[in-house]
Amino acid sequence: MSAIEFDDLLVSNAEFLRPFAITLTRDIEQANDLFQETLYRALANRDKYNVGTNIKAWLYTIMRNIFINNYRRKAKQQTVFDNTGTDFLLDINQGAVANDAIAKLNMREVQQAIHELPEIFRNPFLLYFDGFKYQEISEMLNEPLGTIKSRIHFARKLLKAQIERH
Repeated sequence: MSAIEFDDLLVSNAEFLRPFAITLTRDIEQANDLFQETLYRALANRDKYNVGTNIKAWLYTIMRNIFINNYRRKAKQQTVFDNTGTDFLLDINQGAVANDAIAKLNMREVQQAIHELPEIFRNPFLLYFDGFKYQEISEMLNEPLGTIKSRIHFARKLLKAQIERH
């Protein structure tokens, strides 16, 4: 299938995605972002589309996966937006330590330990910490999946050993 044929197929089957995006996000702006991201990913991965397969099902799957990945990233960040007029950013873990000074010292210690990691371990670890999946990190850094998993595991071990020493 040529690029022009794929583009025509995509355009003719894209509008049904909007209601699905609204159903997933329950917000018009987020639904528009999800819709655009889905079309972008479909265009970027046109070579993975098998001619004759149900394009609608393929696009639904792309949209659903993007939505799930975004949800997981947000959940991993453990932040909540207060939708008042000022949009305060609340930290769920703010009450975890009784003394705020101790919490800041602990966080500074962790950040210092991360900064001291060798770059080969630090980069994949920080991407994982930001909520990216192993496969996404593997593609971003152009490294095999097993290599990324082992580097993140080793980074965790180094951090644990570093923090336990203090």
